[in-house]
Amino acid sequence: MDNRPIGIFDSGLGGLTCVREVMSIMPNEDIIYFGDTGRVPYGTRSSSTIVKYVRQDINFLRSFDIKFIIIACGTASSAALPHITTEYDTDIIGVVDAASKQAAAATKNGVIGVLGTRGTINSGKYAERLGKIDPGFKVISTACPMFVPVVENGYANTKIAEMLAEEYLENIVKGGADTIILGCTHYPLLKNTIRKIVGNEVNLIDSGAAAADDAKRIMAKHNLLTDKTVKGRAKYYVSDTVHGFEELGSLFLSKKIDGDVAKIDIEKY
Repeated sequence: MDNRPIGIFDSGLGGLTCVREVMSIMPNEDIIYFGDTGRVPYGTRSSSTIVKYVRQDINFLRSFDIKFIIIACGTASSAALPHITTEYDTDIIGVVDAASKQAAAATKNGVIGVLGTRGTINSGKYAERLGKIDPGFKVISTACPMFVPVVENGYANTKIAEMLAEEYLENIVKGGADTIILGCTHYPLLKNTIRKIVGNEVNLIDSGAAAADDAKRIMAKHNLLTDKTVKGRAKYYVSDTVHGFEELGSLFLSKKIDGDVAKIDIEKY
């Protein structure tokens, strides 16, 4: 057993949907969360810049003697994880592999849609991973650049979001996908809106929740789960102002932020 905390990071606040799932399935684990709010979004950055940012994010989390790290960011998982996995002795997973495995298990007709940031979609990592699982899968990928600002400005369940979803999902619906990967951890907040477009029969794969499930499985295998019997604590860090974090973060966490929140200088790492 291992009572050290789990580290989770994202380019902003979307990774809190992954934190929410970790708290649900591993309630006694301590969590250190870092949201790189000063440099969000990662989805429009070059691959080399994203790799630099991810190294700094990981170095910051490792200053807490972390036992396991989840990259709760589709863009960072796609663009950076393949380049840094051999650089650290800490177990590090991203959302791409976990969500791809869940989508592969869920699909019945082999047609899988992927929604993500431009960075995630341009990397082609979801299509690549799904192709390795089954070369017969048909993958329809769509970049959704407006989804993140829509969510962060409180418009997830509005007509504006619905109009965007109709446009972004057009090819996926026409292609007959029975499973859609929500390849950005902001997108679970758009589930109700997306459901209006695709209906209730389509599987929606929450990439952050999939990563949390994968983390629990790996930690159990490596004997890293805590043996504490009390509820875990969470600490939150951001690279920009903490003003508004509790209010906006509570939307992603689906409950009031309960823990310390602090601003750090990520460039030091």
